[in-house]
Amino acid sequence: MREIIEPPTGAPRPAALTDLLDRGRSAAQTGDWVAAAHAWVQAAMRGSRAGAEWATQATAEIRPLADAGSAEAAALLSGILLDYFDESALPLAVAYAKASAEAGNPAGQRTYGYMLVEGIGVEQDPGAAAEMFHAAAEGGDRYAAFNLAQQTADDGESLRLLKRAAEQGLAEAGAVLADRLSEVDRDEEAMSWYLWAAERGHTGAMYAAGCWYRDGFGVQPDPVQAVRWYFTMFDHGDGNGIHDAIQLAKAGAMTESQIREAGQLAGLPAAAESLIDVVQGKRPPNSWHQRLR
Repeated sequence: MREIIEPPTGAPRPAALTDLLDRGRSAAQTGDWVAAAHAWVQAAMRGSRAGAEWATQATAEIRPLADAGSAEAAALLSGILLDYFDESALPLAVAYAKASAEAGNPAGQRTYGYMLVEGIGVEQDPGAAAEMFHAAAEGGDRYAAFNLAQQTADDGESLRLLKRAAEQGLAEAGAVLADRLSEVDRDEEAMSWYLWAAERGHTGAMYAAGCWYRDGFGVQPDPVQAVRWYFTMFDHGDGNGIHDAIQLAKAGAMTESQIREAGQLAGLPAAAESLIDVVQGKRPPNSWHQRLR
């Protein structure tokens, strides 16, 4: 019997960007530079320039810890050197990643595995990379599980690894899991995972959820929820759903009260009023966003 893959309840959600930056500052003030840099790297991964700058500055404090034998510090330092420094830092990044991996640190194993699979600073070795990813995934590293899921040819194993990464809070894994389930016509499960990832800030999943609500894939058609997710996408910096929202509203599929309900659900009531103005011809479609806030 096929396993039904349901999203976990109470799975972790990403912290707000300002919370991550504040968390990093607080940790730095207490001298916990590893925790500080972890928070700043997470902020940088979400587009924060300040997070990237502070993470690079923290390397001066992290390097002595790595040199003293901290595998966690070595893995963190390697990742920062790889992502935020120029090529001159690559030999150090490789050395710290390898040291951390050999010490059994999952993050170090994942980083070194990435270097091996891509041939970054080392000779390409997909077999050794897979071993690193396996070890890291078994050690609880969600990104390693995510990477491994996309490399394995075993569909069942891929779904298992994607679910594991998602259960650890990785929204990207939930979105890819939804894509895989959709490919084999498991639409209801796919929709539940698109919503799970959308609620955790994944804009691609938001777009998929909006379109599936619009078209009735894996769920009953619901134009309010469709436009809600198109609005939410824009609030996360992705405007790809706006034309879909305009077309849906102009097609007569929604009343003004439904458009306003979508705006309330998205936390963007001004977006709803702007969309209504566009539908009524009071403003051109390319200027609707000027009233969002």
